[in-house]
Amino acid sequence: MSDLEIRVAAPQERAAIENLMQLYVHDFSEHWSDQDRGEVGADGLFEPYPLDPYWRDAAHIPLLVRRGGHLAGFALLDAHSHAGGTVDRNVAEFFILRKHRRGGVGLAAAQAIFARYPGVWEAAIARRNVEALHFWRRATAIYAQVEEIDVLSDDWNGPVIRFRV
Repeated sequence: MSDLEIRVAAPQERAAIENLMQLYVHDFSEHWSDQDRGEVGADGLFEPYPLDPYWRDAAHIPLLVRRGGHLAGFALLDAHSHAGGTVDRNVAEFFILRKHRRGGVGLAAAQAIFARYPGVWEAAIARRNVEALHFWRRATAIYAQVEEIDVLSDDWNGPVIRFRV
């Protein structure tokens, strides 16, 4: 996909990720219909995501995804393992705007991100997010060493796809 651009977000682009995060949480909130979480405040906004580490800690990487020069999404990477191992990278959050879904943008973006940061990866998928599980299985299918681990702990509830790039 020649018009796809993925780059590290500069500090002055933090607002773009904060704004896109509102859409991401909105999409995800359908999985919380039976829970207290996922409500908007009196200002109509979801609770802010803790983004400070992404401009402070080297292991945290904020990425913006653009297609044709337009914002199409973001990815937040860290080094947290949900499966209890050591990882080089973890997909903490990944979001593609609905306009750019189902056309290969997410798949191309995920695989381009993996290629940029070789090593051991994890992508943890919330148990209720069945569509995301299908996506991450497709995104990681090109790698030889892919393991899917079912995790139910205080830290995580759902499958974790672990793979090496």
